[in-house]
Amino acid sequence: MQRKKIQEAMAHVYFQKMTPTGYHEIEQEIKKLQAQRPAKIAQLKAARALGDLSENTEYSTAKRELRHLESRLRYLNKQLQYAEIIKPTDSQTIDLGTTVTLQFIDDDERVDYTIVGKQEADLQKQKISFDSPLGQALLHQKVGQTVSVQAPQSIYQVKILAVQLTSPEESV
Repeated sequence: MQRKKIQEAMAHVYFQKMTPTGYHEIEQEIKKLQAQRPAKIAQLKAARALGDLSENTEYSTAKRELRHLESRLRYLNKQLQYAEIIKPTDSQTIDLGTTVTLQFIDDDERVDYTIVGKQEADLQKQKISFDSPLGQALLHQKVGQTVSVQAPQSIYQVKILAVQLTSPEESV
């Protein structure tokens, strides 16, 4: 009976879409945080040994930093647990993990963007989320199409000039 309930619950779980590179970046951050954990525990032990805990700011700070580190580790592990890795296979259609060259119709500006999962989005690195207004408009489109993008403040158009699969080295 319990097993059936778990299977029913898992059928309704929402998995976070991400690229293999995004998954790898989270794994690397987890390793880095796990390496810092023993030092944080040692700081906490040393601060506790100082005596009166009620007025010990070193103890409070060390405890807060350790809690923050462990909270971040739990969050990242959940990200990996509920990750759905999307590997694009078609270099003609825009999907997660593809890099697209766009031309903005209103000012003829050309820009390259990589379509990624929500957690990976970083506009400074030219990575946009598939869930953003531009990402939603581009998803599953092909080269040569002109797409209207419904942004919060206005509507604008972009022309898709090129689509290519992003290699893992390029998206790091």
